[in-house]
Amino acid sequence: MIVPFLADAGAREGGFAQTIIMVLVALFFFYFILWRPEQKRRKKMEAQRGSMKQGDRVTAMGIVGTVSEIKDATVVLTMVDGAKIEFLKHAITEVHAPEAAAIEPAEDKG
Repeated sequence: MIVPFLADAGAREGGFAQTIIMVLVALFFFYFILWRPEQKRRKKMEAQRGSMKQGDRVTAMGIVGTVSEIKDATVVLTMVDGAKIEFLKHAITEVHAPEAAAIEPAEDKG
């Protein structure tokens, strides 16, 4: 005669192993699909912000300007009309070298 609680114990152990495997698969998925690409993007942005220099064209929160001064945590941008705005470095989303910025409009015209 098979004792019912012993038969259930074997099934529970298999269910626990399956749960652990599913959790590991989910962690693997989240690491390679979400966390790792975000880390790469963040490192790339930090490298761009770190290599900024005067005269570079940057985009900060949709506002385009030219870097006129770089401080510890902020950057002063000069707008088209000559106005100056100070932004946090972390708000800058794109950095273009001056020669790259001069080439882009020429491509649009032709």
